Amino acid sequence: MMNDRFRTLLKSVAVASALASGLASAEVPDIGPLPPVPVNPDNTPTAARMALGQALFFDNRLSGTGNLNCSSCHLPDVGWTLPSAFSVANEGFVERRNPPTLINVGYNRALIWDGRAPSLEKQAIGSITNPVHKGQNLDKLVKILNDDPKFIALFQAAYNGKPNADDIGRALAVWQRHFLVTGESNFDRYVKGNMLALSEAAVRGMDIFKGKGGCIVCHNGPNFSDSGFYNIGLARNAQFDKPEYLKILVFDAKRMKLDNPEQATDDAGRYLVTKDKADWKKFKTPTLRNLADTAPYMHDGRYATLDAVIDHFNRGGDQVENQDPRIKPLGLSVTEKADLKAFLQSLWGPLPKLNLAE
Repeated sequence: MMNDRFRTLLKSVAVASALASGLASAEVPDIGPLPPVPVNPDNTPTAARMALGQALFFDNRLSGTGNLNCSSCHLPDVGWTLPSAFSVANEGFVERRNPPTLINVGYNRALIWDGRAPSLEKQAIGSITNPVHKGQNLDKLVKILNDDPKFIALFQAAYNGKPNADDIGRALAVWQRHFLVTGESNFDRYVKGNMLALSEAAVRGMDIFKGKGGCIVCHNGPNFSDSGFYNIGLARNAQFDKPEYLKILVFDAKRMKLDNPEQATDDAGRYLVTKDKADWKKFKTPTLRNLADTAPYMHDGRYATLDAVIDHFNRGGDQVENQDPRIKPLGLSVTEKADLKAFLQSLWGPLPKLNLAE
């Protein structure tokens, strides 16, 4: 008689073989190991460009105050995000969103929680000039870099010219795109044929992920994100009752040219970009890789643990306006929730070592 372990193993072999071969159907979702990072043909990676991008990423002169750089919100030691609910803000402001991890950002088709940036190159510049983030004047920054012999040499080697705004964005983008890429996770090893790479709990959790939990609907593809936008049923954040957060909500509504921006009392998400009521409070599907490093979770960092995230979906969200109809109670048992968590934890992969030596 076939025991449970052998039955699980046979099922695992079939699933792993299908996933590794790249098949995609209702029975075999298209999840698997990461392919090579997509290359921007107008900004191909070279050693010189990578060196310039890294140098810029950690340079405080990217901010108007000289106190902030990209790592201020994307710390290498905590999943290239922050272990706090909201991002760091420029002087005179507060933030109302959690900084999305930069891990595997090169695979993302949508950038920023509401998708307002059309490319990683544009996003890098937008963060520099955004008064809430770094509040730097681009002309001033270009002049600063042109007065620095080190950066003159770095730009010349990378892009055959002097420091300029376009190449600042290009360098930051190419470094993030091609450096911040995860190595093999236990899940990756499993779908490549190593049947011992996942625990039995994680294998059961993968079945829940693709079946009863419905997670695969949005978290698909090798980076576990479809780059879509969804209202997953998050109630209004109580922090937004505070005057400083109401102020930033109004400020951003004005920047995004909403009608009656002074009436903003919530983060409208994708609606800020499209002005389409169907996009009210829809936010980008985040990657699920390296979740152990990137807490807290959700666009506003409201959940400190994976357990809280799983509980949110298990109860069917908070039943809010425009909630996606697919967000409904799942009826997962305690054991099933633990198995799903085990699978999510199996998606962790190592990152390349960062060398900040001169």
